[in-house]
Amino acid sequence: MLDAYIPILLFVVVAIGFAISALVFAWLVRPEKYNRVKLEPYECGIEATSDARDRYSIRYYLIAMLFVIFDVETVFMFPWAVIMGKLALFGLIEMVVFLFILVVGYFYAWKQGALEWA
Repeated sequence: MLDAYIPILLFVVVAIGFAISALVFAWLVRPEKYNRVKLEPYECGIEATSDARDRYSIRYYLIAMLFVIFDVETVFMFPWAVIMGKLALFGLIEMVVFLFILVVGYFYAWKQGALEWA
């Protein structure tokens, strides 16, 4: 009975051993001396002009959340497209209702000025 679990135990031991050996190897080959240039934040080749902990406008986060919401909602269309043949007319009607709700939400956000940058 316990013979069936030996490959699993061996796999776990090898995985833990690999992780520990990789960490030890990285610790051994790390650079010991740091200079000021290496410790500076790097942002697309441009020197940082301000502190990274500056406050941002709430509009930035609002637009980011709207993007995530609309992006995640459109992801629901991929599984629907895969089984469109099985769903037939019912699936088409459900997707039209879904898209209608999505478009209404988009126009509501647009009319409220949530998509304005300035």
